[in-house]
Amino acid sequence: MPSFGWLITLSVVVLLGSLIYQNPEPLIASITNTLAYKVFQQIFEETHCYVTVRTNSADLPHAECFSVANGKFRRVFLDETSYDLIKERRKGHVIPGLWDGHGHLSQFGESLDSVDLFDAQSMDEVKKRLVEYKAGHEEAGTSEQWLRGIGWDQANFKGKWPVAKDLEIDAHFKDLYVMLDRVDVHCIWVSEKVSSLLPKPLPQVPGGEIPAKGVFCDNAMDIVMAYYPKPNNARRTKWIQDAMFELNKHGIVGMHDAGVFLSEQKLYKELSASDSWTVRVYGMSECDTRNTFCPDDVEKVHTANGMLHMQSVKLFADGALGSWGSAMIEPYSDKKSSSGTLLVNATKLSKITHDWAHAGYQVNIHAIGDLANRIAIDAFEEALKTLCPGSTLRECQAKHRFRIEHAQIIHPDDQRRMNELGIIPSIQPTHATSDMPYAETRLGKRRTEEEAYRMRSLLPLKPVFGSDFPVEPVNPFEGIYAAVTRRSPKTGLGPKGEKKGWYESETVTLEDALDGFTVNPAYAAFLEGKAGVIESGAYADWIVLDEPLETLDIESLRSIQVKETWVGGRLVYKRAGPMEAPW
Repeated sequence: MPSFGWLITLSVVVLLGSLIYQNPEPLIASITNTLAYKVFQQIFEETHCYVTVRTNSADLPHAECFSVANGKFRRVFLDETSYDLIKERRKGHVIPGLWDGHGHLSQFGESLDSVDLFDAQSMDEVKKRLVEYKAGHEEAGTSEQWLRGIGWDQANFKGKWPVAKDLEIDAHFKDLYVMLDRVDVHCIWVSEKVSSLLPKPLPQVPGGEIPAKGVFCDNAMDIVMAYYPKPNNARRTKWIQDAMFELNKHGIVGMHDAGVFLSEQKLYKELSASDSWTVRVYGMSECDTRNTFCPDDVEKVHTANGMLHMQSVKLFADGALGSWGSAMIEPYSDKKSSSGTLLVNATKLSKITHDWAHAGYQVNIHAIGDLANRIAIDAFEEALKTLCPGSTLRECQAKHRFRIEHAQIIHPDDQRRMNELGIIPSIQPTHATSDMPYAETRLGKRRTEEEAYRMRSLLPLKPVFGSDFPVEPVNPFEGIYAAVTRRSPKTGLGPKGEKKGWYESETVTLEDALDGFTVNPAYAAFLEGKAGVIESGAYADWIVLDEPLETLDIESLRSIQVKETWVGGRLVYKRAGPMEAPW
């Protein structure tokens, strides 16, 4: 008759393993060297080894292996036991999963289902793309589902604003509802069919502009959006899934969603519990009416699986530089009649910032022009004075972590104030390289040299790097390239086709750029030690590359392709195949 000793031993080990799995720290500490713990490791931990592992951790900057349990890293170590033959067979070089510090998830998904107008160099090219898209999308252009697109730029129309009639390409197009976002998504261009829905005369909207018939910028876009047929949850869900697959494909495991509307928050919360939700999202709530206080309509969210966090809000100080909408202290160099547009006055911005901060929310303000950045800093400073009695303003800022989204053009006096207070800049490196052909014309040499697109100057503030997708390409390695070289990731060249970077004094190192896409976004989202690192207790998020970043030629950054992306210890993208989307 067989002995039951082995069965009893196995039962004890399984029971012990179950207890450890549910509450690991105290039990693991007491039995680390026991046989049961070694068996537990084999049963409940999954170990991964690669040629190199860059950890971003001060304790062990470089490793070879790590183990994963319950979606988190358990152990990170150098493998001193493997034979050389085994090590030689390992493939891939690991870095922590990358985060995009400023993007728009649902809008990106929608853009994947829209007309791509980026880099269209003429009105004829825009029309050609619209016709080609419509031929394959019969449903687009109806009153229930408008034909959408993104990426046009009036600079490519000989500097003239488009008008609604331009979208009457043929007899068929005359009956279509068309709405196209400008390259910076701060203006929309609509067809005559859409214009027919709008009130007449068109109302004057503070903080908005209507530069041509059928074009609405900044707050004036609200006139049109009141009539836009809202997509149902099924379409939104598909957009989110499509967007996440593209993000994973480029090595992005997390993103800061810079404007989650109230109608989206419930859907985000529901979807974040499913396997199809493969990107960690740190969301910024946005009220249905821009720049208002709506605490009863939002909630703080921190899901148990770490896939959705919401404890911040998004406010707007101004528009965008490309449409002369960014608010400037002095007039534009190429449009002396304008200093841009504030979307909210300084007094109101300070009041809303104060109210949200005292309600316990991190406040993030969109500010591009130097006047907008100044009133954003003023608003933060006033809030900090009342938030932390007995603390310095910088100590208080370390608790609340106020952010300026874009932080694009900042007066030297205000750069000093940002550094004194510790305000976090959220920067998109590819904005600099996209804007460099015209930025100096718009701002003048002095302002460009002293104020515009700071990167190295703001390194002490732990700048968060991102792309602002879908405004810029989602690939974070293009952002890293732009930050390191100040040259276009598309061409590898400066604004005049030269190899010299644009204002190279503001370049950063590769190490700094990687921080901008890993540990800095983690800090700005109150997730330090959980995201952007490979260390015990952190989220088990990593990406696998063919070669170590440190050995690559700088130009190779533009063409890196991610081999694998893992989120929570789960493979969500594999290049070879390519892997099917997980839903």
